[in-house]
Amino acid sequence: MTLLDFVGGTDHKSVAKRILATAFAFMLAGGAMAMVIRSELLAPGMQVTSVETYNALFTIHGSTMIYLVVTPVALALGLYFLPLQIGSAAAAGPRAALLGYWLYALGGLTMFSGFLTKGGAAKAAWPAFDPLAGAVHSPGSGMDLWIAGVFLAVAGTLVLGWCLLLTTLRKRAPGMTLLRMPVFTWTMVATSLMVVFAFPVLLVALALLYAERQGGDVMGGGVTYQHLFWFFGHPVVYVMFFPFLGAVLEVLAVFSGRRFFGYAAFVGSILLFTSLSMSVWGHHMFTTDAVANGYFALTSTALIVPAGVEYFDAIATMWGGRIRASAAFLFAVGFLVEFLIGGLSGIWVASPPIDFHANNSYVVVAHLHFVLVGGSLFGIFAAAYYWWPKVTGWFLRESLGKLHFLLFAVGTNLTFLPQFVLGEDGMTRRIADYPASEGWEGLNVASSIGAYVLGLSIVVFCVNIAVSWVVPRRAAGDAWGAGQTLEWATTSPPPPANFAGPLPEVRSYAPLWDAREADARVEVAA
Repeated sequence: MTLLDFVGGTDHKSVAKRILATAFAFMLAGGAMAMVIRSELLAPGMQVTSVETYNALFTIHGSTMIYLVVTPVALALGLYFLPLQIGSAAAAGPRAALLGYWLYALGGLTMFSGFLTKGGAAKAAWPAFDPLAGAVHSPGSGMDLWIAGVFLAVAGTLVLGWCLLLTTLRKRAPGMTLLRMPVFTWTMVATSLMVVFAFPVLLVALALLYAERQGGDVMGGGVTYQHLFWFFGHPVVYVMFFPFLGAVLEVLAVFSGRRFFGYAAFVGSILLFTSLSMSVWGHHMFTTDAVANGYFALTSTALIVPAGVEYFDAIATMWGGRIRASAAFLFAVGFLVEFLIGGLSGIWVASPPIDFHANNSYVVVAHLHFVLVGGSLFGIFAAAYYWWPKVTGWFLRESLGKLHFLLFAVGTNLTFLPQFVLGEDGMTRRIADYPASEGWEGLNVASSIGAYVLGLSIVVFCVNIAVSWVVPRRAAGDAWGAGQTLEWATTSPPPPANFAGPLPEVRSYAPLWDAREADARVEVAA
């Protein structure tokens, strides 16, 4: 890729790869901050940082992982694979997609530039609640740069969401009706709908927050900001979940040697999930006495229904299959198990009486991280091992991939399971120190060791990339020999226009499976 291609290339695959590479760089930075945070919490007292630096680190860590890593990766996977899966030669709005990338990248750099200011980076946590994020409690330009950076990054992802939605509506191949779109494509449709409806609300909230910092009481109190923020803040959780769920379900089908089970029920469940995601924001505000707790408890608990359908479909797809325990498959199964812990712990935040007890404790930290690390990151790595040969033309090493999975699974549970106990025992989140008399040191040591194991697993992944790049093992078009969707009907990597020859006939959501079945029937008849 030339410098001109990097700056101005509009091929959807090229833009997606730039987003993924940029997000990986931000992930390494956010992960390094997490290592410092966990090192500080190894023992009572201040060992590594000051309180002010600690506050900046957990704020930028959380902001990085949500605004600059998981959300952009979710949309980048869609930008790369959605056009391929629906048989399109290009994405809709290629220049807009390029704009989305640059807004996102510049937003991330703007956010990080707060570390260069006199007062340091923002220290008001990733939601930046008013009045904590106001001029009185968060003086200095670091907070202003955070607002500008998040605004740019979210605006960029909003543009990408529109591109994906329009691609789905306008670019499908002949025969690719809505109910013949692959599972992953449907999860990207649901994701795009949440992006285009929820993300503008955060842009408004950030603009109002900036105006308040300049001296005007434009929101009339912090509760208004919370309503606006959480109307974005809960759908974004599913923006960071649905695409990886779709990737995981594709992986399970391919490596179980079975057609995906329960397609129609899954499409209905993902659309119901999307609708409910816009009606549950108030469960983040149970303790404010400013929302209808009963209503939001009901809508939050109702999420169990579509989630249960999706888990049933995943298990039924594997049931009786010819399992190939590849690295991608292991991460996919890990995704189901670890996200289940995050989902079940969501009972705490969906029930007002229990939420009153757990609010602002390490129970919430553990819950969120089992959703985003145990869910999203396991899904990201399942997608990485599955689609890597399609994107690059060569495989990652399976042995290193399985070591990566083992370390990542051990690290995730060792880091975050103790935090449930700490939270139940009263440890408050977002604190740089804790009293020795509380007896929390042992569990914090275990949690920190788990974080180091997570860091080691990322090193193994980087080594895997390097080894596989230096001594490549080339991949065919259908790299796994059992692809079911149209991205496996072209070369690895795909040509500029995605497909060099005619597409297989599209008769269902698994056209390559259909083609193999047709060929088998011909052979039997012969």
